[in-house]
Amino acid sequence: MSAPALAETCPEPPDHGAALDALVEAARAAPTEAAGRALSDEMWGLWTDAPDARAQGWLDEGMERREAYDFAAAEAAFDALVDYCQDYAEGYNQRAFVNFLRQDYEAALPDLERALALSPRHVGALTGQALTLIALQRPGEAAVALRRALDLNPWLSERHLLPGLEALEDDI
Repeated sequence: MSAPALAETCPEPPDHGAALDALVEAARAAPTEAAGRALSDEMWGLWTDAPDARAQGWLDEGMERREAYDFAAAEAAFDALVDYCQDYAEGYNQRAFVNFLRQDYEAALPDLERALALSPRHVGALTGQALTLIALQRPGEAAVALRRALDLNPWLSERHLLPGLEALEDDI
């Protein structure tokens, strides 16, 4: 059933603001990379908590299809999720990830921007934005996005990209 045919509307996304605040502070203070990555996993648990069972079903289906490299079916699930839950950041972030994997970086960027407008501390979307900007050969903007992500969690594996981006940023 397509989203426009549904009589129901998506409820507000869960408010995990306080939990995310605590995880960000814990990540900033984490003593090791392993501890920081475990906190990232907990953050993902918050972001992938959809507003209701219907939204969760589309999110889970899209992620399963993406992991199976069935990008068309993944995109269809994320399209349905975004149509149904226009204020749920993870739908946009996951659709952007599918487009990133397809190397359609221009299509990924607006979804990442929407995800970040809805959830400015979404470390995954910030990192995805940085990687997408790198692929688009926009190192200065990528460095800005990556610094924002690393401010929230300094243990991200992508942190190793920052010195190279900053060197390119200086050349611009």
